[in-house]
Amino acid sequence: MKIAIMGSGGVGGYFGARLAATGNDVTFIARGAHLDAMRKVGLRVQSPLGDVHIDPADATDDPTEIGPVDIVLFATKLYDTESAGELCKPLIGADTAVISLLNGVDSEEQLSRILGAPHVVGGVARISAEIAAPGVIQHHTNFAIIEFGELDGQKSERLQTFLAAATAAKIDAQLCDDINIAIWQKFLLLASFSAITALTRLAAGPIRDNPETWNLMQEAAHEAGAVARARGVGLADNAVDEVVNIMGTLPDAMKASMLMDLERGKRLELEWLSGAVCRLGRETGVDTPVHRVVLAALSPFTAGRSTW
Repeated sequence: MKIAIMGSGGVGGYFGARLAATGNDVTFIARGAHLDAMRKVGLRVQSPLGDVHIDPADATDDPTEIGPVDIVLFATKLYDTESAGELCKPLIGADTAVISLLNGVDSEEQLSRILGAPHVVGGVARISAEIAAPGVIQHHTNFAIIEFGELDGQKSERLQTFLAAATAAKIDAQLCDDINIAIWQKFLLLASFSAITALTRLAAGPIRDNPETWNLMQEAAHEAGAVARARGVGLADNAVDEVVNIMGTLPDAMKASMLMDLERGKRLELEWLSGAVCRLGRETGVDTPVHRVVLAALSPFTAGRSTW
């Protein structure tokens, strides 16, 4: 398949490298030192699931050099959704699928406005990975899962084909009947885990070891779950319990990407995580006190270290 990776950081870089290693025509869209390194020495993935080195790696900062593709894996930061969506326009052919792997719950709506709803596919990436150095992706855990599905629930030929390509690349890939549920299920976990790790500046293990912070994490998940149900999302009755169980088994040293960004003085996705829980809670009449405190406490840091 011809595939473009819009945003070649931890998520896009990892899955793109796996797909490129099995012969797919993959082009990485990146910028700065990361792009320069990929052009010179390729893209290296260091992973508990096996290392990969793509050399040479096709990489560019100009999507017009690529032209229409079969699949776009859209894996930017949430605050770049609109600008990156506009950059995707030269990649769109008659049946191109843009699979959003972003962390929030409204990126598909944003991309549909820019690229047209028929091209936008919902997706979820369950992975902890980051750019460890220019041209190097460090994958931290023994799982890396991608879920995707048409927003109308149809089992399209284009996604069946991509599922086969991902499976051949030894990616744990799943084609979902109702991707909206999967998106919200991840959001419950991510919004809560991001909120409390960033608020406390602690990894998963120390948060669980302290009853107060562990209770706070669980309360954050219940708030997000209440918002989802108020919006009519068809979550299972035990959806929040499942999220809490997952958070209870995360590696002790695991940190949310928002905490990593906070530690490095980078811009935060706060507005689209705890901020979204608060905004959607107000719209549906659901009180969200934990996420409201997180939003207030972290708001001075949202633009990065230059604002400190």
